[in-house]
Amino acid sequence: MTDTPTHCPYCALQCGMSLGGDGAEEAPGGRGLPLRVVPREDVPANRGGLCQKGWTSTELLAVPDRLATPLMRASRDAPLEPCGWDEALDRIVSEITRSQGAYGPDSVAVFGGGGLTNEKAYQLGKFARVALRTSQIDYNGRFCMSSAAAASGRAFGMDRGLPGPITDLGRADAVLLVGGNVAETMPPFMRHLTDMQKAGGALIVVDPRRTATARQANLHLQPTPGTDLALANGLLHLAIVDGLLDEAYLKARTSGFEAVRTVVNAYMPERVERITGVPVPYMREAVRLLARGARSYILTARGTEQHARGTDMVTAFINLALGLGLPGREGAGYGCLTGQGNGQGGREHGQKADQLPGYRKIDDPAARAHVAAVWGVDPGDLPGPGRSAYELLSALGTAGGPRAMLLFGSNPVVSAPRASAVEERLDALDFLAVADFVPSETARRADVVLPTAQWAEESGTMTNLEGRVLRRNRAVRPPGGVRTDLEILAVLADRLHAPGTWSAEPAEVFEELREASAGGLADYSGITYARIEKEGGVFWPCPSEDHPGTPRPFLDRFATPDGRARMTPVEHGGPAEDVDGDYPVYLTTGRVLAQYQSGAQTRRVRPLADAAPEAFVELHPDLADRLGIAEGAAVRVASRRGAATVRARLTDAIRHDTVFIPFHWAGEGRANLLTNPALDPMSRMPEFKVCAVRLEPVPTPIDEGATS
Repeated sequence: MTDTPTHCPYCALQCGMSLGGDGAEEAPGGRGLPLRVVPREDVPANRGGLCQKGWTSTELLAVPDRLATPLMRASRDAPLEPCGWDEALDRIVSEITRSQGAYGPDSVAVFGGGGLTNEKAYQLGKFARVALRTSQIDYNGRFCMSSAAAASGRAFGMDRGLPGPITDLGRADAVLLVGGNVAETMPPFMRHLTDMQKAGGALIVVDPRRTATARQANLHLQPTPGTDLALANGLLHLAIVDGLLDEAYLKARTSGFEAVRTVVNAYMPERVERITGVPVPYMREAVRLLARGARSYILTARGTEQHARGTDMVTAFINLALGLGLPGREGAGYGCLTGQGNGQGGREHGQKADQLPGYRKIDDPAARAHVAAVWGVDPGDLPGPGRSAYELLSALGTAGGPRAMLLFGSNPVVSAPRASAVEERLDALDFLAVADFVPSETARRADVVLPTAQWAEESGTMTNLEGRVLRRNRAVRPPGGVRTDLEILAVLADRLHAPGTWSAEPAEVFEELREASAGGLADYSGITYARIEKEGGVFWPCPSEDHPGTPRPFLDRFATPDGRARMTPVEHGGPAEDVDGDYPVYLTTGRVLAQYQSGAQTRRVRPLADAAPEAFVELHPDLADRLGIAEGAAVRVASRRGAATVRARLTDAIRHDTVFIPFHWAGEGRANLLTNPALDPMSRMPEFKVCAVRLEPVPTPIDEGATS
């Protein structure tokens, strides 16, 4: 068997790997399992490195409960039982037709995912607008990068993860990483930061926890959760008073600085220390390190984005970067560390409620006309903006809300905030269809479950955190009885008599995506499969086949009407829910090394499940002592929305007033039973990263299966 070059199915680093046979006898159907994983040296993002998830990624293809046939229940109270494809598809079309006939097009919703290929994300958005004519589509990427996307759009006129190739980081003078733990979430990323440190650069980490990444930092700032905006304003204040601004850059390449200066004048170091808990000398040292050279980066991740004021928080750090003259320079700038595998591409081509392919706004008449022409429909037939992800989930089954939903590549029962309320809304639907490769917690609540192909069983493109479009190549055929998402969407569109063409072939869908994106901010029209293979990936925007692609998009001008970056004054307001006498401790959430997202994939891979078998709560020994909680003891963590039962892990790596729960597990250990769905007014991002909780020892042992 010839090795197949491809990319890891997990995070947005999209590490390069090749898949090949290991000499084992082929499985029935010619699947050739198990597949051997060989890291690729020719992919700059990982340079031959992989994390444990990547090394074990082919085990996903043969997990014990993998779905190999559609499932359907005869009624809401009946069990899911195997059925044929025609029977399952007939049921879906019948339910869509019935619902829309009675309640209108918006009675059917679509929910997507940031792990879908560009082709699938594009086709899903087209399917919603053309086959269903519904405005009710959004995706789980709204829970990940939306605040950074909104802030970048406001400041630079365009949102694209990193401002240059990831290899630029290895030559940086300093990197300020805010709310990210890349040593656990994307370990090969650390190689670039280690290269920087070996060359004399400094790594500064902002996190309430002393994470694996923070332990490798030259400087760790440990703020109170929800105070990042005050910290950023305080750092800019120090840059001003210490004479570290790049005045010539501000005058030539930005607008709005004086209004920002007026606001940050009030963020004196001592005041910011009282708000954040970060000592003034640490703040001053962070600014000094950032300003000591021209090649520094400020990178934000979920820790500073998943807030009810996440857009403003990110904006404050963008203001700091602009004040120091970093964006739009080679080897420097502001960037967002995209999380999900196709979190970048997945938000560019139509899954979001307010967007059309190419990062076009759905309420822009010119954008509607262009995309409608590609799709062969009248622009007036395209719906307008719909509800954002959590608002869509909250509206399910309500008066005026969707009555049916089709869900691809997401598991909101585990991943959405206030998860028990999301369960209630899913159960209130007249009909739910889920396309997945395993019976996830969300799939188990569905009326129809469609078994889908996995990453190594289909081809397509992914856009990594650099904005580099990559090729994912099929290494093995899917099991009999399994179809790809593109096949499912094409046959449903045909049965619904949708206008236009509906291909199940990734290459054909990509050709249409190229045409639909042409002229948009995220212009893929010059990118072809052949170019990607030849060049090892192509950076968008790439408006023609003779265009080299754009690894560094802001060198000459920003994507704003006047070419200048826009600075916006923002004020600290604290979390939407602060601590009080009833709920006196801050909760923050995040990931651990061996698990990924809702855990639907990684919890089924034995080495990963063995490495991280259950949820836990991390708390400081002093807090544990006050509450009478011992290491390994069962703890009930309660917020105003629900309670989770987890085991205690005591560590002095976390603040005294804060606890941490990873969000990968279902059952009683589900972190998102607790989280606050308060939404950012611009990005509609929920406030995952901070809420108020109380902790109580549990006298009886945890059921060993409760958090699996």
